[in-house]
Amino acid sequence: MKILVTGAAGFIGFYVSKKLLDHGHSVVGLDNINDYYDVGLKFGRLTELGIERNKAEIFNVISRSNSNPNFSFIRLSLEDRENLPLLFKEEGFEVVCNLAAQAGVRYSLENPEAYVDSNIVGFLNILENCRNFNIKHLVYASSSSVYGLNSKVPFETTDSVDNPISLYAASKKSNELMAHTYSHLYGFASTGLRFFTVYGPWGRPDMAMFLFTDAILKGQPIKVFNHGNLERDFTYIEDITEGVVRIIELPVNERKDPNTLYKIYNIGNNNSVKLMDFIKAIEETLSIEAKKEMLPMQAGDVTRTWANVDALIKDYNYQPNTPIKKGVEEFISWYKSYYSIEHGN
Repeated sequence: MKILVTGAAGFIGFYVSKKLLDHGHSVVGLDNINDYYDVGLKFGRLTELGIERNKAEIFNVISRSNSNPNFSFIRLSLEDRENLPLLFKEEGFEVVCNLAAQAGVRYSLENPEAYVDSNIVGFLNILENCRNFNIKHLVYASSSSVYGLNSKVPFETTDSVDNPISLYAASKKSNELMAHTYSHLYGFASTGLRFFTVYGPWGRPDMAMFLFTDAILKGQPIKVFNHGNLERDFTYIEDITEGVVRIIELPVNERKDPNTLYKIYNIGNNNSVKLMDFIKAIEETLSIEAKKEMLPMQAGDVTRTWANVDALIKDYNYQPNTPIKKGVEEFISWYKSYYSIEHGN
């Protein structure tokens, strides 16, 4: 298939692009490469996909991979109503996997406009192009943050998501509603994936895995919010990628029910890990005890996340099976061999 992957320079988009290419698909990656976090990491991911930085930096020009003939990349913003339709028309995609978004719960408290531009206006543009260019299936990133202050665990897709506590969460809930509307009105399949806490090599520098490892190796204290009384459904990137690609390759209306055009899944590890246990795994792998700065709960944050992924197991035989210890070891190995060297740490 020919597939558009937006957010291809991002953490999950990079891995999904690689996996789709390994499966023999033709992939066009799209990203605006904003500076929310270190752009060097984004260009590094693209280099792994065969796109040189001097080419990736140019807006609105498609660059072909020098290592995989089935991959190309364009620097483009989802908000660009002029050039996005031109890309759809020229490339003739069959499937769109929309992983581009302004990420970060806490940052949404500081810069709300960025979330409206990318996550709402940009997502509307994706939906319009899916409608206008006969896309058969849209797979898109939602988030566990939509569950807000839900106290019942594990979280299930049948739970109420009417009480988001950050603009990021509200933008992701709006994406689900918008996708439902377009699937209903225009008859193309859409699948929303509520991602939980994803970690692994090439991960985002604003996430706990990266922040903790970086600080510990530099002898700096780590910030432990809610005095450590947090739990997260930490999910290794390879497990996430496997699930996403299975859904891309066979939408639920073809796999199970031809009348089901709209579907929402949780995609996580099916387990909740205490933050202090996660920190302990990092300490043991590094053989360094972290200096801990115990802090109160942050605005927009939640105490516990835990995904019920039974539906994904049932429909796609999704099997997240990477233990925390192994996932942490894989990340730290990558950090020491690539990131710390690249940045002189």
